[in-house]
Amino acid sequence: MSEMITADLVDLDLAAQTKEEAARALARRMVALGRVTDLDGFLADVAAREAQMPTGLDGGIGIPHCRSAHVAAPTLAFGRSAGGIDFGAPDGPADLIFLIAAPAGADDAHLTILSALARRLMDAGFTSALRTVTSPRDAAVLLGGEPAPEPRAEETAPEAEEPGETEPAEDAVEPEPEPEPEPKSEQEPKSAAKEPEQEPSPAAGVFRVVAVTSCPTGIAHTYMAAEALEKAGREAGVEVVVETQGSAGFARLAPDVIAAADGVILAHDVPVREKERFAGKPTVDVGVKAGINRAAELIAEVRGKAEREGIRRGGAGRSGTEHGSDGAAHRPGPTPVESAGEPGAGYGTKLRTWLMAGVSHMVPFVAAGGLLIALGFAIGGYTIDKAPSVAEHFVWGQADSWAALLFQTGGLAFGFLIPVLAGYIAYGMADRPGLVPGFVGGAVALTINAGFLGGLAAGLIAGGVVLGIQRVRVPAPLRGIMPVVVIPLLSSAVVGFLMFLVVGKPIASLQKALTDWLSGLSGANAVVLGVVLGLMMCFDLGGPLNKVAYAFAIGGLANPNEGSLKVMAAVMAAGMVPPLAMALATVVRGRLFTRAERENGKAAWVLGASFITEGAIPFAAADPLRVIPSVMAGGAVTGALSMLFECTLRAPHGGVFVVPLIGNPLLYLVAILAGTCVSAALVILLKGHARRGTPAQAAPEPPHKVAVAA
Repeated sequence: MSEMITADLVDLDLAAQTKEEAARALARRMVALGRVTDLDGFLADVAAREAQMPTGLDGGIGIPHCRSAHVAAPTLAFGRSAGGIDFGAPDGPADLIFLIAAPAGADDAHLTILSALARRLMDAGFTSALRTVTSPRDAAVLLGGEPAPEPRAEETAPEAEEPGETEPAEDAVEPEPEPEPEPKSEQEPKSAAKEPEQEPSPAAGVFRVVAVTSCPTGIAHTYMAAEALEKAGREAGVEVVVETQGSAGFARLAPDVIAAADGVILAHDVPVREKERFAGKPTVDVGVKAGINRAAELIAEVRGKAEREGIRRGGAGRSGTEHGSDGAAHRPGPTPVESAGEPGAGYGTKLRTWLMAGVSHMVPFVAAGGLLIALGFAIGGYTIDKAPSVAEHFVWGQADSWAALLFQTGGLAFGFLIPVLAGYIAYGMADRPGLVPGFVGGAVALTINAGFLGGLAAGLIAGGVVLGIQRVRVPAPLRGIMPVVVIPLLSSAVVGFLMFLVVGKPIASLQKALTDWLSGLSGANAVVLGVVLGLMMCFDLGGPLNKVAYAFAIGGLANPNEGSLKVMAAVMAAGMVPPLAMALATVVRGRLFTRAERENGKAAWVLGASFITEGAIPFAAADPLRVIPSVMAGGAVTGALSMLFECTLRAPHGGVFVVPLIGNPLLYLVAILAGTCVSAALVILLKGHARRGTPAQAAPEPPHKVAVAA
């Protein structure tokens, strides 16, 4: 750790009011020492990580961190703020700020050292020492893993704290060699901090918990949550063994440790690897920050859940069904799609997660099937759907035969659309037991022409039925066959009954009404719909609202008609505008953007042309109040014009590369160009106005050596 932080990377009087200013002040110190190669590029990566989840923690700690291609060597910078800085912690501002910079391909040793720091931050004595340390040199020594030294007479002079006066060994630190690729081994290195003891205690009365912690970066929160859970366990007399699935890989919990556990805590914001190992255990599933901030509550919660279900050491729950427990057939977490949201998430949030699980698995079928169908029409004309089966009639030298092959293959791929949608909505609710009834319900929806709406309903019904069955107490001899026989059999029968005889026909009537409405769209109604869809596509740049608009469009492709094809065209056109507009703006007024943004602008041309709306996220993260309204305005213009020009699209993806498959392709390009120009002009206007109002910020400052008391 001593190689990662020196006195020059410590600011005990951090003069920053916001987390962005704090990150910039500390990052400048990294640049001055050659640890970071591009200040603005690195800060953009920090901001992107911060946008995923606030990095403020209870106890006055802010720990912004990221992996970045602009980091030359793993580095830690520390700042202490007298007034506190808001990093989004529930208990208020942070006065201790740690900026952690890891190279994009950092090796195990460096990452585990950084994770060791994360664990130490949970020690009140350690943070108290950092609040009272008086010199940057002593703070660097303390952070390097040693006790703060007693002040020596020669070190009490003011000049000892100036940059450049640190020990030569520290100033002469060479950049790390080019990092090795990500470790292939899943075993954490021996240098990993605090490897948990995996041998169960012989004490029969001890309550045992196994836990998994993980976060998007896998550097800080993963290990802080592990430390908090272990500490809370010691205080409560509970044996807690944690598996940290961090950047340095993970050491699997031993099977006998899992088998001996009375409960499971999953504190994670990314999917838990090999989650099925914990099947049949009472489980608490939360976000990783809950593991840090509410560790004692989580242990009490899982203990209470185990006691309610009668599971203690040696209890029958050890050999429960895949998602069962003693009698109650317990299901571990809220969703295997790994929503891992904060505790108390409302039903609306869960519903959106379930629906997006189905849509995300459906999209590849829509993309492959839609493109194949569109290519079939492009080669063979719009009568190709009347061609005989290529299995019986195929001539190698005829273009029409190849067109029919593409069309019929695409049609088969499209046939999976509704079953896959329903199956993975049910999977999102109930894990693997939901797949069979979900697919069956989707197939029924397809059979009765209930379409996209029928698939949504079938998935929700199937997931609900499985969850209901899992809560029924069953005799111990039946638990082994529950996941493979009983649950699929009963749930499929119930879903089939409900879809065929109860809810299927009303939903089919509603689907027909929606299809007829789309078919009749014209004039002002079509334009208004185009505006709304354009705004939705550009509001959150690939987020939930964007996905809702896209799901609406591809749902129409399940039963294509003139109206649904117009909707698909408008949605794709509007989704291309944000990255294209940002790319254009960086060319027209490059001085309004940082060097990193200008580099991102080059990539945004390709991303926008390929219908990857997320290409505008770096710009929106850096300046959301000017970028997002601008791209929304352009998206609305493009959506409206696409509908007005009556452009159609049978392919759900592809960007400009499927223009030959678009109805009215030249006008379609005009619509995209118009929206791009509107958005680019607006963002240039807003940024230019802001810059005139703040002349001191007219250009990013070049990297330079800064004083310790910056």
